Amino acid sequence: MTRTSWLQNKHIVLGVSGGIACYKACELTRELGRRGALVQIVMTEAATAFVSPLTFQALTSREVRISVLDAKAEAGMSHIELARWADLIIIAPCTANTLAQLASGQASDLLTTLWIASDCEKAIAPAMNQQMWKNIQTQENLTHLVDRGVAVIGPNSGLQACGDIGSGRMTEPTEVVNTLESQLTRGPLAHRKVLITAGPTHEPIDPVRYLANRSSGKMGFALADAASRLGGSVTLISGPAQLETPAGVARIDVETAREMLIAVESSLGDTDIFIGAAAVCDVRPAKFSTSKLKKSINKLSTIEFTENEDIIKVVANSRQRPTLVIGFAAETDSVLEKAKEKLVSKSLDAVIANCVANGDIFGQDNTQVTLIQNDMENPLPPGTKAEVAMEIMTLISEFLSKRI
Repeated sequence: MTRTSWLQNKHIVLGVSGGIACYKACELTRELGRRGALVQIVMTEAATAFVSPLTFQALTSREVRISVLDAKAEAGMSHIELARWADLIIIAPCTANTLAQLASGQASDLLTTLWIASDCEKAIAPAMNQQMWKNIQTQENLTHLVDRGVAVIGPNSGLQACGDIGSGRMTEPTEVVNTLESQLTRGPLAHRKVLITAGPTHEPIDPVRYLANRSSGKMGFALADAASRLGGSVTLISGPAQLETPAGVARIDVETAREMLIAVESSLGDTDIFIGAAAVCDVRPAKFSTSKLKKSINKLSTIEFTENEDIIKVVANSRQRPTLVIGFAAETDSVLEKAKEKLVSKSLDAVIANCVANGDIFGQDNTQVTLIQNDMENPLPPGTKAEVAMEIMTLISEFLSKRI
């Protein structure tokens, strides 16, 4: 199964303004190229003091544009030529000064003039000192751009070149590109709200021990990433999982099944698609011990349990029931039969079934599943969880379009 990037053959103007984060624009250029984009670099004069235009020319095999009045451009007007060419303009890094110019509509150089002349998709990746980022004028400028439909990617928080710690670090290039992929496409899930649960839950026994399962959360995170790439507005509610949040996805971290249920119910409003990919513990200790239980006095063998609420069943029977409610069935035997039983007993629209008999699927990057809807069985080709997740979300988006 192959996966083609949404950036394949897209015309991307990468604007580089003058800041210490300019070096990240080099890796951003490479990453865009890896995903098939055609990249044209436009630099401000200040940016050339940090990175040589020759560096970008070597990375793109295109001459870097700096001047508005470029005799080599069509009719000597680079801003009009590039405005017509671009599918998307991304300024990364976008300094506080450039941000202010964009917000006020200035056209003081090629980059800002091109920005005004183009009606294509636009995005910025801010990068500046944390105090400059927090400045009220900067935040007002940012609001102006967001109100005009500009996608803002980052910034991240951390140690800055000046020694300060705080928000203002340019988002890492791979994350920028991942976000661009979802922003550039108005995919089949555009304007659709997707809510996904992922990972295990931990049910505390005492301050040291807890009940858990072997779920890594990789499949749920892959589904969230795929839904975001297809244009969806995605919220991911995750149990304990050591995974990076997919670009463009809102993440809510929980620990227990009860916490997950509360988070789901509070996020359910106006949801179009709910996918219960989390491996929620069926039971929890009836009572939490505030001190560590000692096996020497036989307390571990006398723990009483109580059932957790069935989250996906609650969602399926909610007054706020999404258009599609989709569950997972990870079974060791009679996989398809048990998945079909779950489909009916929990009033689901579809179930994604997979066999976990030998246990080696947990934490792995590859999987194979069958999508079950009513009397239809759709075995999907084996592949990485990212590939399978994209196939699942594509099928779900088609199913949704028929239900609306």
